[in-house]
Amino acid sequence: MLIAVVGLNHRTAPVKVREKLSFSGFSLEKALQLLKTYPAIQGCVILSTCNRTEVYAATSEVDEGLNAIRDFLSRWSGVDVSEIINITYCHALYDAVRHLFRVAAGLDSMLLGETEILGQVRSAYMLACDYNTTNRIINTMFQQAIAIGKRVRTETGIDRNAVSISYAAVELAKSRLGSLSSCSALIVGAGKMSELAAKHLAANNVSGIIVSNRSFDRAELLASQIAGKAVNFDELSKYLETADIIISSTAAPHCVIKTDEVSHIIKRRHGREMIMIDLAVPRDIETEVGKLNGVALYDVDDLEMVVDRNLAERKQAAIKAEKIIEEELSEFMKWLGTQFVIPTISALKQWGEEIKRNELRRALNRLEKLSEHDQKVVCSLANSIVNQILHIPVTQLKNYAVTNEGHLYTEVLQNLFCLNVPGQKTKNKTPNANVKNKTGLA
Repeated sequence: MLIAVVGLNHRTAPVKVREKLSFSGFSLEKALQLLKTYPAIQGCVILSTCNRTEVYAATSEVDEGLNAIRDFLSRWSGVDVSEIINITYCHALYDAVRHLFRVAAGLDSMLLGETEILGQVRSAYMLACDYNTTNRIINTMFQQAIAIGKRVRTETGIDRNAVSISYAAVELAKSRLGSLSSCSALIVGAGKMSELAAKHLAANNVSGIIVSNRSFDRAELLASQIAGKAVNFDELSKYLETADIIISSTAAPHCVIKTDEVSHIIKRRHGREMIMIDLAVPRDIETEVGKLNGVALYDVDDLEMVVDRNLAERKQAAIKAEKIIEEELSEFMKWLGTQFVIPTISALKQWGEEIKRNELRRALNRLEKLSEHDQKVVCSLANSIVNQILHIPVTQLKNYAVTNEGHLYTEVLQNLFCLNVPGQKTKNKTPNANVKNKTGLA
């Protein structure tokens, strides 16, 4: 049983193409069942996120498996197979397993070390299990990938430091205030940066989030997404006084939060610190605000320095993560190689046993009046000859099973001895009976 993957991501295809090849929760069961109808596919999982679609499959023959996946993607999306080939990447065997392990560890993501992808890998696998489209190989591979994703994050800390401006803003507030559960936040503006910051704040369980924007409708829309409250822009001063964290990101051509305004507010806060983070360019908050006692003001440049430093740390963590993946990959491939060669070894031994049994029967029929002892000697001789002949190929095949070329040696042995192994397909096989006739053994 071999492993193959065909996929596309943010590096290989634009969003207008990725959306054609995406799979929603509602359509995933139908898609998996369709994919499983292909004779070359013995088990499969579809991983579909906003940045990637990947089809993993266990197959008896790599080329047929890859062709089956491409044909499935074409049928599902309506995109021609030739275009599917151009916009997708494919991996097989060793490289396919490594790819999944790197995806689960966050090393193949747009945001290096992101945490969300591990949950998406787990969900994709669990859905495939629910729809009964996996097999033993797929189960073991995905279970190990999920375990690796956890191990990488635990041992390297690759996901601990913020590498986006909005996320860094919230992490900066946490570093100053500690737990945010008792803090209130004010978001000024309702654009993408504000939205991301608001979601990070909500994820950190702030006690309340107020959204203020010149367009009240947009403020209401953002507030509804994070269980917050929208307020009119002309009420901004009122809510500045109660907020512990202020994150501002408007498109205004001038400052919207003034020094005089904040200085009066500070006096009424009785020493409670305000964290003010200005994500706007041009800036929303006057720079003099940062000189007031009780105010910590940060702008985009401050956050970019944090992001750059954290990204450098993630890159160092990624080096450690790659070593973990290679270690785990080696162990998995040993297991997979063993799974692949065991049926072949059994078939080879059965082949030798059949020849021995037939030739013993013929020899004993020709030898008259052999004593029971003599018959045992002849049978022991036949057993010894067969075992010694098969010992070296069996031992060598076990040794090669744990290498990248293990499957190739297995197929060669199957072809040399014309072995028919259930679930494994090799070329140029002829029935065992024909081989015996050609070799004069039947």
